[in-house]
Amino acid sequence: MTDPERYCVAEERSGHCAALDDSCLYVWGGYVTIEENEVYLPNDEIWIYEFDSGLWTMHITDGDMPPSMSGSCGACLNSNLYIFGGYDDKGYSNKLYFMNLQLKSGHYTWKHIKTFKGQPPTARDKLSCWIYKDRLIYFGGYGSRKHNELNDCFDVHDASWEDQLFWGWNNDVHVFDTNTNTWLQPVVKKNAPKARAAHSCAVLGNKGYVFGGRVLHTRMNDLHFINLDTWTWSGGITVNGGKPQGRSWHTLTPVSDDQLFLFGGLSADSVPLSDEWIYSVKTNEWKQFKHLAKDRPRAIVMICSSFRFNPILCLGYAWTPLGKMLQCWKTKYHCYLKNFSNKQ
Repeated sequence: MTDPERYCVAEERSGHCAALDDSCLYVWGGYVTIEENEVYLPNDEIWIYEFDSGLWTMHITDGDMPPSMSGSCGACLNSNLYIFGGYDDKGYSNKLYFMNLQLKSGHYTWKHIKTFKGQPPTARDKLSCWIYKDRLIYFGGYGSRKHNELNDCFDVHDASWEDQLFWGWNNDVHVFDTNTNTWLQPVVKKNAPKARAAHSCAVLGNKGYVFGGRVLHTRMNDLHFINLDTWTWSGGITVNGGKPQGRSWHTLTPVSDDQLFLFGGLSADSVPLSDEWIYSVKTNEWKQFKHLAKDRPRAIVMICSSFRFNPILCLGYAWTPLGKMLQCWKTKYHCYLKNFSNKQ
């Protein structure tokens, strides 16, 4: 393994994974657009932003690595970075990989989880994940299924009758227990949200929230939660007052024990959004946040959730609650601080 490259900055990208562990942010995968072509970024690179030093490092990883992909779902749990699903030139994936992040030598090795119990989700990308009780809980996404895998949790978009392969949106829930390496598909109660992809998820207490996302040409603005102990869906939440417009590729992040922060995304007309909203569980209301900075962040494609710290970090179109807020433009990197303790 080569020495890490220090004092550099992560390359601009879309469709990447960004996940928080302790005082570091880990960025993997995604693609860049070169002359209208999408080029996947190297799968052996892991970028790390250290908040104590304010510096980036890039490490070359080894092991049984995930292929270069976009739309994968990344999450950190118990000092491991997990990568599930995604899309590359060969199609959609339903493989799960992880990498231990606590190696003092700085030597990072990927492992492909090949031995497990249960049945993993079908191949997909643009899904989301809740972390709860040492479990990775996946919802939704767009992907492919074989004819014998079709069910009510799948909204068919296209098909190849010759290959008996179907593409479409999902609204199923799948759980990976990291202690037993077991996949489970809980039997959910009440009506699940419509199938969707490029939506956002966040956890408050034992509730997993879902907002928006895309199906066909529709970008939704509905809000739901599922009880992560009983697997009971809330049904669409009828909020008091106004609410954000429909969108996909946005973020939803807990900023207190009863508030969620919504930012950006793509509108129904595929226009990048930069509006900010706070949802209060206590009042069941959305309140639009006012921007204080003249230059505002743009559309977002990935999120890291935790509310250890009040402010939010924006990294290459990624929000995560941390002590600093870093905005990544194509060639410029700026730091902003948003304090949610102030009324706006």
